[in-house]
Amino acid sequence: MGAHHPECPARLDAIEDRLLITGVADVLDRREAPLAAISELELAHDRFYIASLRGMTDQLLDDIKAGGPELVHIDGDTALNAFTWQAALRSAGAAIAATDAVMAGEVENAFCAVRPPGHHAERQQAMGFCFFNNVAVAVKHALARYPLKRVLVVDFDVHHGNGTEDILSGDPRVLMVGFFQHPFYPYSGAATPEHQPADNMLNVPVPAYTKGMALRELVDDIWMPRIDAFKPEMVFVSAGFDGHREDDMGQLNMNDQDFAWITSRIKDAALRHAQGRIVSCLEGGYALDALARSVEAHVRVLADV
Repeated sequence: MGAHHPECPARLDAIEDRLLITGVADVLDRREAPLAAISELELAHDRFYIASLRGMTDQLLDDIKAGGPELVHIDGDTALNAFTWQAALRSAGAAIAATDAVMAGEVENAFCAVRPPGHHAERQQAMGFCFFNNVAVAVKHALARYPLKRVLVVDFDVHHGNGTEDILSGDPRVLMVGFFQHPFYPYSGAATPEHQPADNMLNVPVPAYTKGMALRELVDDIWMPRIDAFKPEMVFVSAGFDGHREDDMGQLNMNDQDFAWITSRIKDAALRHAQGRIVSCLEGGYALDALARSVEAHVRVLADV
């Protein structure tokens, strides 16, 4: 998205290097991400919005050939380049392929190390570094293709998953639970557990500098009773690691082990209700070392290593 942009290729390099150095990569079933089909994207996104992104890409390629700029800014934070379309298709495609692999019993769970992220992408709007909502696309795919009646989405990014909420709000087959710093970008989701935007949304906004132990308590006290009552048959995770205390994109005081603990609670719930079926997709996390360590902690719990 341009020089010095936090959503940069080095994010995936840092994760890859960490998993290789620690040996975690050696025990994983690693797969390349396929391209999502347009029909799959249309499960979660407006077809005219999808066409507009494709059109902007085609126009950008023509402009580049003519010596024009190499980026198109959708907003102040989000820019499209000549490769964004293909990358976004692979991000969504990874989540879909992971869903199919988990539902087929090929793997118990999956982590998708993808860019661009997705949870800010609304049905008709790219924003917050996001173009297609990878988790929402995968959820809609799972509900359309498999006989699932109840699907859980967990979002622990420092930012509210407004896009996922926009797409899934009001669907009784889906429960979405999340905590996020508030007030903070994207300045949405401010509700109490008693007053939610829809019955299937459990938003828990927390103030800046909330510590990991306090977040653990709200997971046990607020999330878990609702999750256990819902009894999800599959679990999707918007795994954002920008709540880490070393990440200056947010101001939550989480550490590597907080992410491991939250992952363990999600996994316990999945084992109780969903045969352990989890698909987790990378969202935020911009302090490279903290991101790499936190993903390692997350993946170690998922993979039992």
